[in-house]
Amino acid sequence: MTVSMATVLVLGVGQAAIAADKDLVIFDWAGYEDENFYQSYIDKHGDKPTYSFFSDEEEAFNKIRAGFKADMAHPCSQSVNKWRDAGIIEPFDTSRMPEWGNISFADAEGFTVDGQVYVVPVDWGSTGLAYRTDLVSAADASTLQSFADPKFQGRISLPDNVDDAYALGYLALGITDWNQSTDADFDAASDFLRKVHANVRTYWADGAELSQLMASGEVLISWAWSETPVTMQADGHPVEMNLKTKEGSSTWVCGYVNLVDGPGSEDKMYDFINAWLEPRSAEYIVTEWG
Repeated sequence: MTVSMATVLVLGVGQAAIAADKDLVIFDWAGYEDENFYQSYIDKHGDKPTYSFFSDEEEAFNKIRAGFKADMAHPCSQSVNKWRDAGIIEPFDTSRMPEWGNISFADAEGFTVDGQVYVVPVDWGSTGLAYRTDLVSAADASTLQSFADPKFQGRISLPDNVDDAYALGYLALGITDWNQSTDADFDAASDFLRKVHANVRTYWADGAELSQLMASGEVLISWAWSETPVTMQADGHPVEMNLKTKEGSSTWVCGYVNLVDGPGSEDKMYDFINAWLEPRSAEYIVTEWG
């Protein structure tokens, strides 16, 4: 079973923005400023967009509502309806996207409404149990209950965002759609996460930090994005991800939205999106990010 949840790379919103092309401001998760995602934009305009980062979607939503100005942001599926209902995003013109007909997940919930496209999906992935194969048994890696097992005290790591944490909490209880959960379910998931907290060595902020923690052996089991085992295995580390634990794993779909009253260039916005939608960008995210 899988549960649709949103998780991605995170750093504090207080981090300084990366200033570059002032005509296009992207409000994003840290890590997505990687130039390989939109190389054609740089080839055409000579610089990358200006980036500002958020740590989770609720934080991003509140900052935009408070007056922060950007041209595009990068929420995930469960947030889109809320953003649209709040009037902070507006539709894209897909006639300006040559690759639109080849895009997957365009019909995800809230992405297209009444024929208008509010989200251009650019990334899909999984969050699951990653573990050191030389130090954790296959039996322990087969269940999410291991996150709360006292024998792993001080050897667990979780992402430092609410969506990821509750994806784990709900899945551990057998709940695969938190949109259908009750208050009692929320309380039970919270209780499970309190037990996990007693085992947590640290809450990781990005994939690089988690990789270091697992490579050193400080962390044996983590709730991780699919990129972590891919990059760590490439570096020769004995780390695998079990997406088929007894309770399942989390999947997510995220994309770019067109913010109302964006201060920059609409033409550059479409150049950026079209660079992202090129086949070479898709190949890069699959081969290098997993």
